[in-house]
Amino acid sequence: MYKVLYRKYRPRFFADVVDQPQVTVTLKNELTRGRIAHAYLFTGSRGTGKTTCAKILARAVNCLNPQNGDPCGECEICRGLEDGSILDVMEIDAASNNGVDSIRSLIEEANFTPATAKYRVYIIDEVHMLSDAAFNALLKTLEEPPAHVIFILATTEVHELLPTILSRCQRFDFRRISPEAIADRLEYVAKEEGAELDREAALLIARIADGAMRDALSLLDQCLGRDARVTLETVNRTAGVAAREYLSALAQAVQEQDISRALEVIDELYRASKDMNRLCEEMAEYFRGLMLIKTMKDASRLVTVSNQEWETMNRQALTISLSAILHGMDTFEETLNKMRYGNQRAQLEMAFVRLCSPELDSTPEALLRRLEALESGNLPLRRAQSQSVTAPPVPKQEKIVPKQEEPAPAAEEPLQPPEQPIEPAEPEQVGLPEAGDIPPERDPLSESPAFDQAPLPSEPPEPAISAEQEQLSLQQEPPKRKPPVSAPAAKPQPAVDIVALSAEAERFRDWPEILQVIKSSTKSVAMAFANSTAYVNGDYILIDAPEIAFALLQSQEQRNRMREAIQQVTGRIYKLGPYRRAEEDGESDPLEELTRRAKESGIDVQEESPQENDSSEDEDPIIPF
Repeated sequence: MYKVLYRKYRPRFFADVVDQPQVTVTLKNELTRGRIAHAYLFTGSRGTGKTTCAKILARAVNCLNPQNGDPCGECEICRGLEDGSILDVMEIDAASNNGVDSIRSLIEEANFTPATAKYRVYIIDEVHMLSDAAFNALLKTLEEPPAHVIFILATTEVHELLPTILSRCQRFDFRRISPEAIADRLEYVAKEEGAELDREAALLIARIADGAMRDALSLLDQCLGRDARVTLETVNRTAGVAAREYLSALAQAVQEQDISRALEVIDELYRASKDMNRLCEEMAEYFRGLMLIKTMKDASRLVTVSNQEWETMNRQALTISLSAILHGMDTFEETLNKMRYGNQRAQLEMAFVRLCSPELDSTPEALLRRLEALESGNLPLRRAQSQSVTAPPVPKQEKIVPKQEEPAPAAEEPLQPPEQPIEPAEPEQVGLPEAGDIPPERDPLSESPAFDQAPLPSEPPEPAISAEQEQLSLQQEPPKRKPPVSAPAAKPQPAVDIVALSAEAERFRDWPEILQVIKSSTKSVAMAFANSTAYVNGDYILIDAPEIAFALLQSQEQRNRMREAIQQVTGRIYKLGPYRRAEEDGESDPLEELTRRAKESGIDVQEESPQENDSSEDEDPIIPF
C-alpha cells in the first residue's frame, strides 16, 4: 500500500527535525549526560514535530547503542519500536480515551516492568482532552512514577491544562516552522521522489501550510498526484487558492473604489472553481502584508513572497492608505465568520462592495476612511486625477468671419479685452487660450534651473496682424489703449500664473509618502521638505515649503529624483512649481519680492533710488526661488 509522504519522510533522528533547535539540542544534551526526566510536555501548533520528537525520544532512551543522544536505528530495540513488534512504547489518543477509567488502566499497567526495552514510555497525544477526573487520577502517578516509566504529553492547547500538571513536567515549546525551512524540506522530498518542484511553488505551499510541516507534505503529495512537475499553477489548482495577480487586482479595485472591477474578478474566480472561503483568507493575508510593508522599515522577513510579488505589494502599499488597509483586514475577518452560516460568494461580494464604497459601511474603520477623504477633498485624489487625464481636450475656437455687407455694430464686444494687448494666435484660433492650455512641448516649469521656472516679460510684443484681421479691426471701433508711460523696463514675471494655478489646486494627500521615498535616497531634501505640503492642479504639483528648501532643488539631479519619486507613487509624470497664495491687499511689487528673496538667499543687494533704477533697468538680477 502507498505510504503518504508525511509518514514516509518522518524524521528518525533529532537532526532531521526541521527548525526546532530549541527542543532537539536540549533533549540530545540531556540524553548524552543521562539526565532523563520522568515526564515531558511538548506543546505547539499542529504539524510542528511534537509526536515525532516524542517517538525519537522513546527510541533514544531505550537504544542499546545511542549516538550522541540520537538512537542508532540499527539495534533490535530501535528496529522493534519502528515496526511495532515491541510494545513497551504506547501511544494513547486522549481524545478517545479521556475518561477516568482509561487513566486507571494506564496506571495499573505502569506498575509492570517493560518486557524488552529499558523504559516503558507512554505518549499521550492531545492530553488537554482528558477530563478533570482523569487529570486528578493521573496527578500522583505523574509526580512519582515507577523508575521504569516515562510520560510524554503532547498538546496544542496548553492553556487548558491544569497548573498541577504543568508543574510536574519539563515543558518544551514547539514554534511554527518558517516558510523557508518548509520550502527547503519540500524540495528535498520532491528530489527524493524523482519529481521537480519550483521554488515559488514550494513557498506557496509553505505559506498555505501556515508553519505546519505535515500540512505542507500532504499538499505536496496531492500536487505530485496531479503532475510530476509542480509549478505555481499546479499548487493554485490543487489547493483552490487564488493566484497573486488576482489578489493584487482585487486590492487595486479597493484602492480605486472600483466596485465593478472587484465583482468581475470575483465572478471570474468563482467560475474557475476557486474556494471563496480560501479567497477571503488569502485577501486577509494579502492586506496583512500591505500593513506590514506600510508600517515597517523592512518587512521582507515577515512577508514571504517572490521578488515579483514583493515589488507589486510595495507599489500598492505606497499608494493605498493605512486606514483602507485596516478597514480591509477587519472586513475580511468579519466576512470569514459570516461565511459559516451564509452564502460564501454573496458574503464576499458584500465585503468588497463595502470596501469600495465606505459610505455604505458604518464601522469605525469606514468612518475613518471617509474623514480622510473629506479632509483631502470631496472626491478621492486618484479618481479626480483619472478624470482630469481622460477629460476630452478643449476644442479650438473657430475663426469668426463677419459678413461684408453687414458691418459689425460699434457696441459689439471686441475680440480682445480693451485693457489687454492682442495675443499671438494660431492660424485657426483668435483670442487667448483657455487657462491651463499650455502646449505639451513647452514645460515652463523646467526651462530654467531656478526651480523649473523661466521669467517672461509682462507685456508680450505686438503680434503680426493679417490683412483680414486688419480689415475687421477697421470696421469696428478701435479699442482705446493707455498712452505709453515713461517708466522703468517691464519687470520679469513668471511664465505661468502660479497664483492662479495655486488658487485652483487641490490638496495632494500622497505627499508624505513621496517624501518617504525621497528619504531613502536623499535625506537632505526630505528633511528640508519635512513639514511642507503639496497641491495638485492638472499636470502640476505645487509645493508649499520655506524658500530655503527650494535651494536644494537648484540641482537638476535633485529635481529628477523628486520627479521619479512622484512617478513611483502616483504612476504619473508631473511638472513642479512653488505654491503661491494671492496677496490680500493687491498684487505686490515684483522688485520688492525679488529683493526680499535675494536677502533671504544671502545675496547682498544695494538699495537704489528710482533714478538709478531707470539708468540700469536691464541689470536687475533675477533671483531664483
